[in-house]
Amino acid sequence: MTISTSTTHEASAAEGARPATLGEIPLPAPAWSRLTRKVFGHRGLTIGLCLVLVAVAVALLAPVLAPHDPYYQDIANRMVPPVWHESGSWSHVLGTDKLGRDYLSRLLYGTRISLVIGLVAALISGVIGTTLGVLAGYFGGRVDAVISYIVTTRLAMPVVLVALALASLTGGSLFTVIVLLGLLLWDRFAVVSRSVTQQLRDSEYIHAARTLGCSLPYILLREVLPNITGALIVVITLEMAHAILLEATLSFLGMGVQPPLPSWGLMVAEGKAYMFFQPWVIAIPGIALFLLVLAINLLGDGLRDLNAPGGRS
Repeated sequence: MTISTSTTHEASAAEGARPATLGEIPLPAPAWSRLTRKVFGHRGLTIGLCLVLVAVAVALLAPVLAPHDPYYQDIANRMVPPVWHESGSWSHVLGTDKLGRDYLSRLLYGTRISLVIGLVAALISGVIGTTLGVLAGYFGGRVDAVISYIVTTRLAMPVVLVALALASLTGGSLFTVIVLLGLLLWDRFAVVSRSVTQQLRDSEYIHAARTLGCSLPYILLREVLPNITGALIVVITLEMAHAILLEATLSFLGMGVQPPLPSWGLMVAEGKAYMFFQPWVIAIPGIALFLLVLAINLLGDGLRDLNAPGGRS
């Protein structure tokens, strides 16, 4: 009995010291699950992402969502107030403008113009600024000095005044606004890409690529560029918001998108004569512009926080 009891205690001790089986070890969560928790755990990023997705959906589905042709003029129904006014009508939920065009339809189609201008202008400026910044950060020396001088010269020029001067010379249009903003908003891309590239050029994998005899384009495109993409995505969102605001400013001053295109800045300009009697004609496109810029900025700030070392809440 004694031997049996000691054997039992030894067996119990052995079982207690036995490591957990594979099924008992908690497995790490998938990468997509961790990313989802990070995104939806950041309130600003969640709000900005949802608003941007709504704006993109509205832009894509504008022909389906718009109740009327945004260019159709009905002088007999000009300046109809929105539906919440006593004399409002459900046939024109947000009313009509001074030419009788449906305001809701023009607002929906205006989302397309704002997003296209913001995205394309940011991409153009991103290509220019990233190219200059990567070259300056990688080579240093005289190349860095020359490019830094170019960036300083660009920063010394006020964007709005230069854009107004060039638009007055070339004539305002959608294509002109996109090109002008793309050629004027590259400085932040250059500064950020130069700074990050300077930190990466002495990395071990860059030295390894040089030792293996990789060409310069290969190193810049395959080793450097992928590692600065996270910082550039944040800059793209910020410059998109900047470009949208500048387009609205130029259109308001008559040097941007020209009638009859439904630009939000142009809608504000067309309604400024009625702002004291029908304030909704400038309040509606102004609120839409505010929400879109706010959403893009919240998205950019959230992406910056996620890319920060250790993350920020």
